[in-house]
Amino acid sequence: MAFEALAVADDAGRKSLADVAYESIRDWLLTLEIKPGELLNDELLAKNLGVGRTPVREALKRLELDRLVKTYPRRGTFATRVDVTDLSFISEIRAQLEPLAAARAARVASPAFRDGLRATLKKVESFDVAAATVTETLQLDAQVHQGIYAAAANPHLEDILIRYDNLATRIWCMVIDRLPDLSHHVREHLDLLRAVIDGDEERAAELARAHVSEFEHAVREALFNA
Repeated sequence: MAFEALAVADDAGRKSLADVAYESIRDWLLTLEIKPGELLNDELLAKNLGVGRTPVREALKRLELDRLVKTYPRRGTFATRVDVTDLSFISEIRAQLEPLAAARAARVASPAFRDGLRATLKKVESFDVAAATVTETLQLDAQVHQGIYAAAANPHLEDILIRYDNLATRIWCMVIDRLPDLSHHVREHLDLLRAVIDGDEERAAELARAHVSEFEHAVREALFNA
């Protein structure tokens, strides 16, 4: 199992073993390194992570709440299947909540969070999509979205959005090799970040809504025009 990590700004030294296991397994599920429908062997996962089986089992319980795995009595725990019919449901939720988070972040983000978003903006400006791995592209995408969610300073909204952004990421990973212009998707973040940093609530909401719509359109194009 030669998996790459996707987690954003992780500091393993400050996290419990269960947290480390959760974030690592989550990232393997998001990037489809663990295939949809695959049986998860807690002993093998523990060995690959260098932790005991208890942290892995705790992580799997959390991942079931995230709809990324499903446990069946006497059968085991399996990675949930990626159902593209869920795309419209996920997008419907994100189309309401992403603009809310972006507008709120533009309004209430602390100076420290705005500085963090400026740093992310510089990363996006200099990011070379053509030279980047899929994992690196997903890491940057996650950093943008999760930075805005955190800046909105509403932990309940943040938790919901991370969950649905994760589900959207799994669908994205199914088609990412068929998307003709990943650079366009990445650079869409520039104006969104600037609007949040500048405190322009209305524009931040508008751009967040458009980003969700563009994402859904791009995935559908890749799925049905392949």
